[in-house]
Amino acid sequence: DAIYQYLKRIPEGKVSTYGQIAMYLGNKNLSRFVGNVLHSNPDPRNIPCHRVVNSKGQVAQNFAFGGCAAQRKLLEDEGILFGANGRIDLEKYGFCLTEKYSNGEK
Repeated sequence: DAIYQYLKRIPEGKVSTYGQIAMYLGNKNLSRFVGNVLHSNPDPRNIPCHRVVNSKGQVAQNFAFGGCAAQRKLLEDEGILFGANGRIDLEKYGFCLTEKYSNGEK
């Protein structure tokens, strides 16, 4: 549930990485777990798992909701630009929550 709550807070036009979400959960080694949870997203229309990319700024090769081309299109539709190398500039488009219980949320 904490992963899905994190995803709901990523603004349109921004992305987070699997590793950033794992760190938010308190364990940098949970990146693969985060990916597995995203694969089971019960409500992709309201829980924007397409806004999660790898640490290089690349879309998921096995994006569960239509493949990597679908994920890229969703991000481009939000105004995110990809470099010639197929990567997103994480300095420009990155979003990271640092405190798990910010704003009184648990």
